[in-house]
Order: sequence, then structure tokens, then C-alpha cells
Amino acid sequence: MGEAERGESAPRVRVSFWCANGHETQPSFATDAQVPDTWDCPRCGFPAGQDRDNPPDPPRTEPYKTHLAYVRERRSDADGEAILAEALAKLRGEI
Repeated sequence: MGEAERGESAPRVRVSFWCANGHETQPSFATDAQVPDTWDCPRCGFPAGQDRDNPPDPPRTEPYKTHLAYVRERRSDADGEAILAEALAKLRGEI
């Protein structure tokens, strides 16, 4: 089914968006549609804005952490030593 069978298309406007890597994207929008502030760059996935000189900052991703790393964030070394001593005492039958 071609465009002729679907009827008239809405008037369009092309808007330029730039990402932090300098990629330009030009999606088209209906003239009466609200244009978003940011658009995902199809090349790198970073957010892109309409200001070429000040594109949005790329998202900051946290590195992968192990379960032990999360435990160490919550507990101090002294807490760990106390928990270990208590567990060893239970195993030895001292408690």
C-alpha cells in the first residue's frame, strides 16, 4: 500500500540533533508535533540535543561490582571481623 492510497501526509519539519561524539541526526516531525529536547543518537546511543555547541553529556555508567564489593560498601572491616568471630564461635560450639 503506497502513500497515495493512504491519503495526504502531514506537513513535516526536519530537526537536527547532535550528540557528544559530534554525530548529527535529523529525524522528521509533523509541524504541529512537539519536538523533544533530546533524541537518542542512532550511531552511538548517546543522548543528542539541538544545540550543536553544547550537546548533552553521555550517561555515566557504573562499573560492574561483585557481591563482595557491595558488602564491603555496607560493612567496615571491624564489622566483618566481628561477624566472622561470631560465626566461628557458633561452629566451635562456644555459643
